[in-house]
Formats: sequence, C-alpha cells, structure tokens
Amino acid sequence: MKKFLSLCFLISLTQLGTPIVSLAQAAAAPERTDRERIEDLEAYVNNAARNASTNAPSKIGGPGPGHNAFQMVCAALVLFMTLPGLALFYGGLVRSKNVLSVLAQCLGIAGLVTILWYLCGYSITFHSGKPFWGTCDWAFLKGVDSNPNPDYGGWVSHNVYSMYQLMFAIITPALIIGAIAERMKFSAVLLFVTLWMFVVYFPLAHMVWGVDGLMNGVWNKDASIKAIDFAGGTVVHMSSGWSALILCLILGKRQGFGKEPMPPHSMVLCMIGTGMLWVGWYGFNAGSAVAADGIAANAFTTTTLATAVASFVWPMAEWVTRGKPSVLGFCSGAVAGLVVITPACGFVSAKGAVIIGIAAGLIPYFACWKIKAWLGYDDALDTFGVHAVGGTLGAFLTGILATPFANPNLNTYLKDIVRHTLWLEQVKAIAVTLVLAVVGTAIISFIVKAVVGLRVSAEVETSGLDLAEHGEEGYHEAR
Repeated sequence: MKKFLSLCFLISLTQLGTPIVSLAQAAAAPERTDRERIEDLEAYVNNAARNASTNAPSKIGGPGPGHNAFQMVCAALVLFMTLPGLALFYGGLVRSKNVLSVLAQCLGIAGLVTILWYLCGYSITFHSGKPFWGTCDWAFLKGVDSNPNPDYGGWVSHNVYSMYQLMFAIITPALIIGAIAERMKFSAVLLFVTLWMFVVYFPLAHMVWGVDGLMNGVWNKDASIKAIDFAGGTVVHMSSGWSALILCLILGKRQGFGKEPMPPHSMVLCMIGTGMLWVGWYGFNAGSAVAADGIAANAFTTTTLATAVASFVWPMAEWVTRGKPSVLGFCSGAVAGLVVITPACGFVSAKGAVIIGIAAGLIPYFACWKIKAWLGYDDALDTFGVHAVGGTLGAFLTGILATPFANPNLNTYLKDIVRHTLWLEQVKAIAVTLVLAVVGTAIISFIVKAVVGLRVSAEVETSGLDLAEHGEEGYHEAR
C-alpha cells in the first residue's frame, strides 16, 4: 500500500510539471550560508550590492520589493510632472486660443518619445558601448526584464528602471515647447523632437548617466570628464533650455510681440501646474537615488529647501524692483528652485540647498526680467531664462557645494577632486552640453524647416492654433 501511494505521489508531481530531483542532486545544489543570507538582507536594507563572493544563488535574487515599489511610484510622479503638470503650467501661460495646442504637444511628445524609447532609445542611452553612445542590444526592450541590472540599481527591476528613465526622456523635449509656444506647427514639433532625441538627448544622457559614459564621474572610473549630475541639470534642463533659445531664434517672434500685450490667460491653471510640478519633482530628484535609501532622503530634503527658498526669493525680488510680488513670480521661483537644485540634490547638504535656493530666486529672475528685454528674443514662456540659465547655474554650483557627507559615492573616483577642482569638471560638462544642444538644434531646425516648415501661417497664428491645428477650442462661451 505504501509503495502504491508513493507511486501515485510521484505521478501527480510529474503531471503538475514539478521537477523530480534526487536526494543526491539536492545535496549537491549550492546553498548560501546563514551569514551570507544575512549579508544579502543587510545589502537590501542599505541598498548595497549583494554578496558576490559565493556561487550559491541569493534567496532574494530578484528585485527588492520596497525599493522597487519606491521606484515605480517615482516613475509615476515624473510622468505626473508632464501630464498634467507641465501641460497646465504652460497651458495657463499662453493665450486662451492656444491652450489646447500646448496640451496636444505635451501629449504628442509623451507618445512619440515612448515609441522611440521602446524601439532603440533606451538601449542607445543606457547600454554600454562607447563613451558617447550605447549599442542597440536592448532594442525593443529585448532582455529588459524584471530582474535588476546591477549597473543601474541592485534592487530595482531593469524594466522599472527603463520606465523611470523614459519619464525623463518625455519631459525634456516637452520643456522646449515653452519657448516656441503659439506659433510652431504641430507636425514640425513632432519631427523636431524625433530628430532631437537622437542628436541631443540620447547621446547626452549616455555621456552623463551611462555606465561607461564620457562624463559619468561617479560610476565610470575611466570617464574623460569626471562631472556629476544627480537628476538632470545638464541632461534635462541645459539641453532643453539652450535648444529652446536656438529654436525660438530661428522660428522668429510671435506676431505683435513687443507691441501688444500677451498676458497669461489663466494664472489659476499656471499655479495648479506649478504645484503638480513641485510634487512630481520628488520623483525626479529623490527617485534618482534608485532606492528608498539615505541618499534619496537627502535629495528629498534639499529639493524641498531649495524650492521653497527660491519660490519666496523671486517674488520678493519682484517686490523690491517692480513694486509688487506676483503669483507668476511665486510660480517661476518655485520652478527655478527645482531646476537649479536638480543636479545637486543628491550631493549637497541642507545648507548648500539654501544657498542654491537663493541663487535660483535671483539669477534666473534677472535673466527673465532684464536679459530677455535687452536681447529682444521671444522666449514665450521663459524656458531659456529658467531652464538654460537655471540648469547651467545648478551644474556649476554642484561642483562647488557637493560634499561626501551628503553622498559617500563621491569618495570613490572623485575623492581627490571634490571641493577642489570638481567645479572645473562641471565647466567642461557644461561646455559639451552647450555645444551639443546649440549646434544640434540649429542643424535640426533647418532640416525641419526645409521638410515641413516650422511656423504656422499668419492667419492661423491670428485665429489661434487650437481650432486650426486641432479642430477644438479650450473654452466655449455660455449660450
């Protein structure tokens, strides 16, 4: 009877697809010691690397649930920055006849960039290859599964990391539309963004964040430029801001610019968008730690301090120089604070964040108030003044204020230059970013102009882009 029951049990296991392993095979399988298992658990809690001194598989070989959950929430927050945060922030600043055009551009860019990211953008940006460019081995996200890629995070799924970085890739070109609002063809926007991602964003992000990138001073010991950028001062804000300036210069001024008032149609929408940007930015900055660890906590703290200080300093400067503190000043100051602290948030102390907040409230304000008027360019929503000036300022201040007390990773390949010549490495990274953004954008702009044209007709600009380009209106009068 016992033999019969044992035979039935073995047959049932076989039918269920359960592998039958002999006692000898089971005994031969490698097993981590209790000490090694505890070390793995400690590594998970502290966001450190698993114990690699043994061939035995880790009992937590996949992603760490806490860090993975944190990263997914951060990815959602970064998308929230664009949809609806940036869309409402920019949408409120344009005239009512163009509000839907801004929303359509944000939505169109989100879909377009996601497709490019899936096809080959993620692979080009984050796969190892050359200092300037990755390979296409991860094209179509092949091999990008739920297991962690230790090059970018020991406890976060590779596919989650790729989606997190996708959200950065979405918002960066979306920032550019602030400079060319109310006058650029929707078809031209999509073609420009497609080319710009390959010429500017993908190579720049690889150089700064790729494991073998030219300017990844924290993780690449062979980096030619040992610069640091925690969450995108060069990659996101400098690239978009300087590109926005070149594009708006080539595109030309709006009809009536400087001759007739063009006030924001809804400061209420602008303020709501600002709040969404501020909230979403915690995913942007704290999430760049790629774990819910102490570095993320520091980035969360410094982001809050710098943003709050800048959002207060900007309108106070307005009050002194122009007589009244405006709601637009509070909103602009908050965004400027977020921009300037971005490259530094994971590398500076609370004191450094306050210094950055003060600088962010004064220097971008001066750029938007005076430099724009002196030079006469039509940067419709001050993308250059806030993102180019702010991103450049933040990248430079990061080199001065970064401290190993805030981020021990600065003690690896950068320990000899932190607080000495790191600022010089930052200047080199600024120069590379500026040249790539300016030259790349100029070439792309003229290509797009030749292929589909850049600008809507004078009639369309007068009547508004919403009806002409999208067949809809943002608002309807009560009848």
